[in-house]
Amino acid sequence: MTDELEAIDDATIIKRKIDHTLARFSAAHDELEAEEAKKRERRERLALRPAALLEQTRTALQRVVTTADPEPAEESAPQTRLQEKKERKTRQTAKAGRITAAVVAALVFLSIGSAWGAQTWFDAKFNTVASLDEDSADIQDAAGQTGDENFLMVGSDTRDGAAAEDGVGDADGTPGARSDTVMIAHVPADRQRVVMVSFPRDLEISRPECKRWDPATSSYSDETSPAQKIAKLNTAYAVGGPQCVTKVIQQITGMKMNHFVGIDFNGFKSMVDAVQGVTVYNEKPIDDTTLGMIIPQAGEVRISGDQALNYVRARHVKGDPTSDYGRIKRQQAFLGALLKTVMSKDVILDTGKLSGFIDAFAKATFGENLGIKQMMTLAKSMRGMGSDKVKFLTVPTTEEANKRGNEVLLQSKAKAVFDALINNTPLEEKAPAPPASDTASPPTSSAKSGGAKKSSSSG
Repeated sequence: MTDELEAIDDATIIKRKIDHTLARFSAAHDELEAEEAKKRERRERLALRPAALLEQTRTALQRVVTTADPEPAEESAPQTRLQEKKERKTRQTAKAGRITAAVVAALVFLSIGSAWGAQTWFDAKFNTVASLDEDSADIQDAAGQTGDENFLMVGSDTRDGAAAEDGVGDADGTPGARSDTVMIAHVPADRQRVVMVSFPRDLEISRPECKRWDPATSSYSDETSPAQKIAKLNTAYAVGGPQCVTKVIQQITGMKMNHFVGIDFNGFKSMVDAVQGVTVYNEKPIDDTTLGMIIPQAGEVRISGDQALNYVRARHVKGDPTSDYGRIKRQQAFLGALLKTVMSKDVILDTGKLSGFIDAFAKATFGENLGIKQMMTLAKSMRGMGSDKVKFLTVPTTEEANKRGNEVLLQSKAKAVFDALINNTPLEEKAPAPPASDTASPPTSSAKSGGAKKSSSSG
């Protein structure tokens, strides 16, 4: 470095230029170093941001994963570098595992939220058909039934759209549609029991006037089908569709039907196959003279969609003289088994199976006030109760066909059953023998005589 007091000569001037140049380089170096320090600080802050986000996620999920690193165990002897390296790697792996678990938990949380969108999407796929008559004069104590959930479930034997491999025939051979299965699922307002009541397809009824129904288009016409004093229950659906069945059932029961679920043959099998079969129990093989051998072995058997379809349709099972009553028992048992399967962990926790079942159900069903939320109400109610809280009944009849080939309703016994459901009182296990006039044709309407509603009971 030069001395500023030295005499200025050419050599001094050159030295000073060198000094000034070095000073500028030093200043530039210091500026660059400061800038680099700022960059390093920014990089460190950015590196910490994902960890902060993960911490927020864990807090939102109520810390489902432990966040603190375990304290290292006290060493009884100094560790070697290899031991320290292994321990450090173990802690890092554990920490990475907890972070991964937190991310997975966050994804599950988000998927639950998106499920509401899926519910809307699936509900939109259901085919809504006018089916209910909630202002009918036949409903007894309508205000008192507020909060009750009554699902009128009808299995249709329509062959429209059926393929040859379905094995159910076609619309040319079996035109139109009839209600092969009619069942009520009653869930009272207190949700303390579930009662399933089945009706024989050949139950003798007094059919009211109904709008004509076209099963091929799922629509009604302006024409009406006249009332018929004596008819089979399954003709109500054939001539007047869901609305006519609802009218008949509300006349017989006095109960307010607030959900209608129609299921046809074409989509039934896919519902069962979507959950990879349903397990049923049989005391003996099921061999039908019309449908052939359905289940060749006794005991618990997991059946496919094809077998399930024939299992609930069979009416001429060898060794079963009850015909339709045997079928009703199988239908009730199968429905319980299907709901149990759908609500099991194997299906609920398997998004593929659950989505497949809901998709198949949406394609196979139609009705009114029907969707995932409503069906889950029924399914969860049945799954969460013991056998003493879920009752399967058949509407009381003489159990012998009359000269017209119809099953005849026992009026007093039937009234006792439906009054117990309406008033939420215990169901009688045994009713007294009906009077001689008890088997008269059912009335076209019924009046409520009063009585307290909704006393807590299980039966």
